[in-house]
Amino acid sequence: MRKKLKDLETSSTSGTQQKPERLYNCGEWTPSRFRSFVTSALRTATRRWPPKFKVLKEANVGRKLNKATNKQALHYQCAHCKKHFIAKDIQVDHIFPVVSPTDGFISWDVYIDRMFCEKNNLQVLCKTCHSVKTSLEKEERKHGKAKKR
Repeated sequence: MRKKLKDLETSSTSGTQQKPERLYNCGEWTPSRFRSFVTSALRTATRRWPPKFKVLKEANVGRKLNKATNKQALHYQCAHCKKHFIAKDIQVDHIFPVVSPTDGFISWDVYIDRMFCEKNNLQVLCKTCHSVKTSLEKEERKHGKAKKR
């Protein structure tokens, strides 16, 4: 680590003053690792986001028999396939993705605004429908980046 700091102190080209590269966790993390850490922390915070619970409440169709356990359990309706699922088989999804498939990551401000959105941009999907939607977004992201080259 001392070597990294020493390199930053001495790195200047032809006498011009350069802004030192940003350090993350005293130079132990790369920018990618830092971004991953912040993203994970924000995703954890969304678990307590009130609009998420409003969307879940609206998708609730009441207690029904859970076939796996033979006990009564809350069921929710998938916004896409309209079938009913227990809580462990559903996910709250952003209708418009947090990171745009075509534009990619823009800034932390945009990322946070999109992540902590109102309930009109959230929907309850079963794991299967959510997986299909996510894979389509990944494909779109892949093609979107190919077009920008």
